[in-house]
Amino acid sequence: MKYHQIDRQLFIKNRSKFTAQMKPNSVAVFNSNDIYPVSADSTLPFAQHRDIFYLSGVDQEESILLLFPDAPYENQREMLFLKETSEHIAIWEGEKLTKDRAFEVSGIKTVHWLQDFEKVLFEMMTHCETAYINTNEHYRATVETETREARFVKWWKAKYPAHQVAKSNPILQRIRSVKETEELDLIQNACNITEKGFKRILSFVKPNVTEYEIEAELIHEFVRNRSKGFAYTPIIASGNNANVLHYIENNQQCKAGDLILLDVAAEYANYSSDMTRTIPVSGRYSDRQKAVYNAVLRVKNEATKMLTPGTLWKQYQFEVGKIMTSELLGLGLIDKADVQNENPDWPAYKKYFMHGTSHHMGLDTHDYGILTEPMKANMVFTVEPGIYIPAEGFGIRLEDNVVIQKTGEPFNLMRNIPIEIEEIETLMNS
Repeated sequence: MKYHQIDRQLFIKNRSKFTAQMKPNSVAVFNSNDIYPVSADSTLPFAQHRDIFYLSGVDQEESILLLFPDAPYENQREMLFLKETSEHIAIWEGEKLTKDRAFEVSGIKTVHWLQDFEKVLFEMMTHCETAYINTNEHYRATVETETREARFVKWWKAKYPAHQVAKSNPILQRIRSVKETEELDLIQNACNITEKGFKRILSFVKPNVTEYEIEAELIHEFVRNRSKGFAYTPIIASGNNANVLHYIENNQQCKAGDLILLDVAAEYANYSSDMTRTIPVSGRYSDRQKAVYNAVLRVKNEATKMLTPGTLWKQYQFEVGKIMTSELLGLGLIDKADVQNENPDWPAYKKYFMHGTSHHMGLDTHDYGILTEPMKANMVFTVEPGIYIPAEGFGIRLEDNVVIQKTGEPFNLMRNIPIEIEEIETLMNS
């Protein structure tokens, strides 16, 4: 890992929050992700399952966490199972977690090697009545690959059919969405690294530079600041490419007079940041580009003020839609007749702003959180309105990450990343 070790007290608190909501006399099991094959002996880089990381800090493949708060003996209430390390593994792959090191990372005293898992689990199942399985129930999830977690669930159900089943995900959706102070610090660090990358490319961008060269500058700055890299596949979309919401080819030349929509951000210690800025290839915005840019910025600023405890996402989106409608009328992109005759299920503003304004953010870029429940303090949300105009050859989106406060306006984790037109133009021409 490139990041500094996280204080294990965070993971101790996270486990305590989870076990406090478990049913009496129940077990919960969490598996690490697989290392996914590509072809021959090639694999994708390992990325840890966020749930086992959230609860233990273990950032290693072939790991299992077992929680049994009502176990007969104290040393059975939290257990880690790790792939046994050896001199051979250390030579070929690098050192893996030892039992002592696993305790330092997680605060879990009972650590077994993985080969003992089925034997220990059998003993625990003779004492418990319910088992919590960890299925992916995120509202954006589309999973076609059988994960290590899914294989475990299939095996467990076949082996222990008489036990009751409960779901870990509803608990995790709620507790992961409200961040601890340590988590906010980690997300802030990811945002700070993103800031460095963005400021780096402001002096780099010029006519005829390619989108992939910008991508290269960003990854250089991210990795040199202890990030593994991009928190998600980067979008570096010049000209009309910005009107493709998830444009990821990043292979075109940036032309004079065009804008570049940059939806790029760094991760740090598995925590995400999520930034969008739209900058001029030539270092100056045209009058029309300025007008649209400032309209998007006003929507973002007004939307941000609404992110307060008790707000419901659906009503929030409705209110943002009214603000966007007003801005689009001012820009001449829609008229009063469009609004009067609009379909309530697809309002007139959706022609130019067709996605949501905010989503939870944290360990996942589209993080856990139940959108039908009221917002709470210490939730982290993106704010990302946009206006997309294919007929004019550009699209503009602006995005910050904010923390909901108990009182007052949200705290902007990207407050130091340039967003005002004047500041961007000054930095690009200095």
